[in-house]
Amino acid sequence: MKLYFKLLYLLFLTILVISLDQYTKFLAIEFLSEKDTHNYFYDVFRLSYAENSGAFLSLGSGLPKELRYLIFSGLVVVFLVGLAIHLISNLRSHPNYLAGLTFILSGGVSNLYDRLQYGGVVVDFMNLGIGTFRTGIFNVADIAIIIGVVIITFSVNIKSQTSTISPMKVN
Repeated sequence: MKLYFKLLYLLFLTILVISLDQYTKFLAIEFLSEKDTHNYFYDVFRLSYAENSGAFLSLGSGLPKELRYLIFSGLVVVFLVGLAIHLISNLRSHPNYLAGLTFILSGGVSNLYDRLQYGGVVVDFMNLGIGTFRTGIFNVADIAIIIGVVIITFSVNIKSQTSTISPMKVN
């Protein structure tokens, strides 16, 4: 894949993920309340508004506000800048690997935007499960991050099984 088309592809993915995440969060803010839960597909899928002051599954939400801000904004910025530099410096890598990095970066940027926009919280609104066996509440950016990790894991594993060359680079 030519470098120009890779850049367009990655830009399209970035815009798609951030736009979809921010639009669904806008809808959650407008139409869901913290008191209401909307159940679908026999309660497998739930929509319920939540503001998450922590990280994944509210990890760290009990920390003092200043420390949470430093960790979940400051350190996240450092991580995302490092990830962006890694992505840009590896544009000749396989498109799947780059897509995985882009999903992670886009999801992280969108959640960081929430933290900066909404006073240190991220808007979450989806939940999956059966009975009491349920996921934590999450959003589209979280899904993008998970998709990115899965893509990278599979692209690295498949490439490393078929070649002795670095799993990140195109043969």
